[in-house]
Amino acid sequence: MSPALRYLVILFALTCGAWPAWAAPEAALERGTAITDPLALRELDQGRFGIGRMLWPERSADIPLGSGQLFALASTRPVRLAIDGEFDRYIARHKASLPNESIGVGEGFGFQLFDRSLLDAGDTRFVLAGIVNRMDRAYVDEASCGEIRLIYRLTRTAAPGADGKAALASRLPMTLNLVLKARGGVPIDRGGKSITCSEIAKRWLAAGELSLTGRALAAKLLGEDGPLDLLGLENIDRIETNLQIAHAPKSTVRDFRTDYLLKVFRYDAQAREFREAPMENQIDRDRILADDGLKREFRAWLLNPEHLAAFDRGTVLIPEKFLARRAIAATPVGFDNSVLQPAFGLMNGEGENPLFGEGDVVAALKKATADGIKLQNIRSAGGFERRLNDVTCSGCHQTRGIGGFHFPGVDWMTPNPSNSTVVPASPHFFGDQPRRRDILAATRDGRSPDYSRGFASRPQLRGARELAGTEYSDGWGAHCYAPGNSAASNDASFRAWTCAAGLACQITGKTARMGMCFVKSR
Repeated sequence: MSPALRYLVILFALTCGAWPAWAAPEAALERGTAITDPLALRELDQGRFGIGRMLWPERSADIPLGSGQLFALASTRPVRLAIDGEFDRYIARHKASLPNESIGVGEGFGFQLFDRSLLDAGDTRFVLAGIVNRMDRAYVDEASCGEIRLIYRLTRTAAPGADGKAALASRLPMTLNLVLKARGGVPIDRGGKSITCSEIAKRWLAAGELSLTGRALAAKLLGEDGPLDLLGLENIDRIETNLQIAHAPKSTVRDFRTDYLLKVFRYDAQAREFREAPMENQIDRDRILADDGLKREFRAWLLNPEHLAAFDRGTVLIPEKFLARRAIAATPVGFDNSVLQPAFGLMNGEGENPLFGEGDVVAALKKATADGIKLQNIRSAGGFERRLNDVTCSGCHQTRGIGGFHFPGVDWMTPNPSNSTVVPASPHFFGDQPRRRDILAATRDGRSPDYSRGFASRPQLRGARELAGTEYSDGWGAHCYAPGNSAASNDASFRAWTCAAGLACQITGKTARMGMCFVKSR
């Protein structure tokens, strides 16, 4: 079996919940950093964390808010209008670039569009599929202590059948993340204690040690000392949407392909509406390459030693003037493709004048080292190129995702949610949990957190003991590097990406260097 085919087997197993022994999920990995208990999420969704209660707090009805009602709200109407505009642009670009490929809603088309009428339907709604602690992002805004993300999955709900049994709910390929500031506008909790980042981190880590489930867990999370007690309307920062805008089945002219549309909408408290916003670190490739002045400015900004250091650590915040307001993430993407969608052509790519030449990058790395900057991840032009992609929204979603998502979420609307084996998140998500928990522990204890991160393909070594031998690090299915025979092909940025004992890095293609860890051939 080729590595590419094995990847599809892994993807199928992740998507369908058919976990082989080597890929068994570690439930403990997300302890204290995410809420994934299906029965507890059901309680929270039917209570104060249902999306209707969060976005329409004046609404007293207990009936769940349908997606059609949701996008009819004054605050969220701009979200729907912007999504419609993106569909129009996507269709126009498709017709211009692929005039012989039909596009539309339904199986009769070469490119099958997401059915936007589902956003207006009376039988669809956004269901709480998980809650994720992102206090590891406190470097963006220290005053907010980072973020908490309420992740909702679009779901079609049918009326009960004639036998009185509830009909099966059908999950649809769209998520909506309601991103909250971990610390909002209230300075004290119900007990009169000051709300500090340390206190918030303490509550989350304590909740991760609970052995409760369902209603009992939900009550503890919402209790006076629970982590969710601190969250409300005043914490809302933005909405992030991810939907499968089109799917192209395999045909005689191409392999299968799926495109995912990513958007961000920041909440304007004064106007009380969500407004389209630039996406963090989503490099606007086409606009930059079309403007020589902007190209020079961006190159100088990113190669500045101070910014290069943050870029290496994965904590860079690229100025909005260089960013896009939309992204299309395509899947699948080959393992050796270090130049993914967002930055393709910025380095060693299309045209005769790429933005970053290898010589420019090597010189900038040498200067940073001479200035006393210790680089952790980027030790070569190849490392710079890979980081150029995985700091972006689309590049990250193209790396170790589950069909374009990093957190598809828990499906508690199945008949037996407590027995569900469907994995809620991607290998990239699980591999990052030790780092996030390490940051929470440092925050709780009053130590300075290390916010740095590895590449999306491979987590940092700080979680090596917990992740050793797993697909998240160096086990079966892990991403790895196979250097060539020449010194030039032994890339310093990736030479530590080896496989555990008994496994070998298998690659495809004559010039490929990136592969996956599989059992050694006999």
